[in-house]
Formats: sequence, C-alpha cells, structure tokens
Amino acid sequence: MRRGPIVMVAATVVAVLVAGCSAGTTPAGSPGHPTTPTPQSTPAPSGLDDPVKKEIAMELVSSAENSSLDWKAQFAYIEDIHDGRGYTAGIIGFCSGTSDMLQLVTAYTKTEPGNPLAKFLPALTAVNGSDSHKGLGTPFIAAWKAAAKDPVFQQAQDKERDDVYFDPAVSQAKEDGIGTLGQFAYYDAMVMHGPGSDADSFGGIRAAAMRVAKTPAQGGDETVYLNAFLDARETAMRREEAHSDTTRVSTEQRVFLKAGNLSLDPPLVWHTYGDRYEIASPPTVLG
Repeated sequence: MRRGPIVMVAATVVAVLVAGCSAGTTPAGSPGHPTTPTPQSTPAPSGLDDPVKKEIAMELVSSAENSSLDWKAQFAYIEDIHDGRGYTAGIIGFCSGTSDMLQLVTAYTKTEPGNPLAKFLPALTAVNGSDSHKGLGTPFIAAWKAAAKDPVFQQAQDKERDDVYFDPAVSQAKEDGIGTLGQFAYYDAMVMHGPGSDADSFGGIRAAAMRVAKTPAQGGDETVYLNAFLDARETAMRREEAHSDTTRVSTEQRVFLKAGNLSLDPPLVWHTYGDRYEIASPPTVLG
C-alpha cells in the first residue's frame, strides 16, 4: 500500500490543537474540520462472475460437453460429433461451422502470428457455415492439439468464451433480475445454441420464455420464470437430433431449481447423459 508523506508538526502547534480538542470538538464536515473522502473500491463480482461460481459453471458445462469436470484438460479436445457444425473443439466446443472457431484462431494469430493453426485460416473461412472438413482434416486436428499446449492459445480460448458467451449471458441475466443459477442457465444455453435471435438460438429461447412468464425485473417470480426458460430450452433442444438428449437441463439445472438452490451453492449433485457428477464443496480458484 502506498503511504503518504510524514508531516512534522511543531510542539507549540500540537499544544494548541490539544487545547482546542479539550475545549470542544469541531463537528466533522464543518469548515474547520473537513470530511476525509472515503476511498472508493471496485465492487466484488456477484453471481456467476464471482471466481468460485464461475469455476462451478465451467465444471458444469464440461460435464455435459466433455463428460469430465476437468474443463482445463479440454483445450486440446477436437472431434466432429456429427451435429452439422463441423469440428467441435476446445473448452466449450468452438465449431468450425459456426464462426466462433474462426474468430478464435483469427484472434490467436493476431497475438501469435507463427502459431500452428495460422495456415488453416483460409480453410476455416471457406468452411464456415457448413460441416465441411475441406482443407482441414488430420493435419488440422494435429495442429489444434499442438497449439493447445501454448498458454497464449489457452488464454485466447478463455477470452473468446468470455467475450462471446459468458459475459453477455451473465449481463443479460442480471438485467433480467436473475440470480446465479439463472445466470448459469443463460450461459449454458448460449454455449449450446449460440447468441442469435432465431427460435433455436439463445435470444429466441429467452423470447419464448418471456411470452409465458415475466422476468424478475418485470415483477415476475424467479422460479416461475426459470421454469419457463428451461421449458423453452428443452423444446429447442428436441428440435435438433444432435441435442435431443435434454439431461443437461432436466437432470442438472432443474434439479438445482427444484431444490431452491438459486445461488448455485455446493454441494451439487447432478447427472448428464446418465453419468453422475458432484461438486461437494466450493472449488479452490488459483489466482
């Protein structure tokens, strides 16, 4: 902490000040006793952007995306899961067919031009919007896994996740007056469905929920609204064969909601795709 300069005061002045105090204290805020300004501090994150709750969110998503709570082991993950989006890769499933993988590799290349993935940018641009592997294939998979060892690429994945999915989802949920569990429901929906406005994207799911129930910011009940949101989410999932298994909602998020755990506090026990997971206590988050 930075300290201010030390001021030496003459003894005669000190005596005068002491005599004045014994005779009567000048009220704070008066001309003779100005109020010392209170230092302003940045508010601590609340809700899902609290570091511990964010770690919980990452583990919950990883259980559904990668069948593991160890989300940091997923930087190198890449495969085609045959959902029409091409390659799915990384910590939240960036896709070669839905622009976020292209955005990620573009950002990574701006920071580190000689990276293993840079030469695939023309191919990623060409296949964007399709499930094609043209110009990618086995060499691209190998390059992705090599790049995943680079802390710069790991940081790029973290930033793309936050910029495109996490931060917008949490911000919208807070505007809607929703607590930590609802913020996670928004984030998980945005990861799977994307931040668009059509019926099967996050915006469309939220709009469908709001036709049924008011958000807390509109004066509605939080639990009623979240049930409506999860209903709309499951409906959207069932419209797509690759996402028709709704257990990441029905046996995960609804379990927490039915328990009244709107703060998403451990212990948490849930199932996705038939597998059991548990976060017994708040995870340790290293700075």
